[in-house]
Amino acid sequence: MASEGHELSHELLDELPPSRNQRYIRQLLLHTGVLEERNEDLERIPGWLEHELADKPAAHASLARPFLHWFLLRRARQRAAIRRHPASADRDLRRRVSVALDFLSWIDQRGLPLADLAQEHIDDWIAGATSQRRYLIRYFLKWTTSRRLTRELTVPSIPSQEPQDLLDDDDRWRLLQRCLTDDALPTDVRAGGAITLLFGLSTERLCHLTPEQLKFGDKHAHLILGRHPVLLPPRLAELLRQLAEQPQLRPQVSRAHPGPQWLFPGMVPGKPISTHGMTQKLNRHGIPVRTARNGALAALAADLPSPILADVTGMHRHTALRWVAYARRDWAEYLAARAEDEAGGRKKVRPQ
Repeated sequence: MASEGHELSHELLDELPPSRNQRYIRQLLLHTGVLEERNEDLERIPGWLEHELADKPAAHASLARPFLHWFLLRRARQRAAIRRHPASADRDLRRRVSVALDFLSWIDQRGLPLADLAQEHIDDWIAGATSQRRYLIRYFLKWTTSRRLTRELTVPSIPSQEPQDLLDDDDRWRLLQRCLTDDALPTDVRAGGAITLLFGLSTERLCHLTPEQLKFGDKHAHLILGRHPVLLPPRLAELLRQLAEQPQLRPQVSRAHPGPQWLFPGMVPGKPISTHGMTQKLNRHGIPVRTARNGALAALAADLPSPILADVTGMHRHTALRWVAYARRDWAEYLAARAEDEAGGRKKVRPQ
């Protein structure tokens, strides 16, 4: 680019095929102030869409572009302006667009014009679902209805499911003990694993933790999660102190503008480790992220009110309500079963 005399810009980089190298160079230029800051997670989605539309009918493209630009991205940018780190917004938007494109192909195969869609067609689409992915069509239909491209149509709520794949307490405490005491594990793995096993943070929220969220007192240390300071076990506090104070191991370039420091820095300048990278790292060291987090959430939900659970873990308040209901029902069933066993044992004892 430099040899051809082009002025470096986001638009020039957008013309290049999406790749890891392209993303790294862009972030390096952002980090050093050569390019202006922008929400790269969101702004690279239009380029992804054009790649997806390369083999799609023109009619599909004429719907997908405004759906992305004027509905999904507009709302996502508004949320990003007030949120510290929108959780996987780029991934969610891609899924919604992909489902919309799948749906357009589905109605084409049935010879259905978009304007003729009826509720029975939506019901058929949902009935053929093999996962919850098809329910995401609600976003596209909300947009088409607002543009008067379709009549008012209803997408049912996703059926509620019980939490799956929970790490039981014995295994969770065994893994936590390993994280706190095993010096053979990398420090970031020990700290990230312990936080997941104790507090059930999403990987997104874990990756975005900063040293400013650590508060060290004379006797105790706390981690600020949401509006609540959470007491840290001494060994975990020491691990987090090491992460906060350790020099960066990777070569760093000077940052043009002050930005957040990360407890778990990534390879890209100025960015934390990716959620995928953190998940892979923990899994590779024997800490199953999904089951570990679910086990922690089940334990927390048995003790915390849903508003505090939502604030500490970053989950939606409705999700927190479901976790609390699940944990308390599970505990009630356990107590009932134990009472029944004890009653049965008393019946077997003959009076003297």
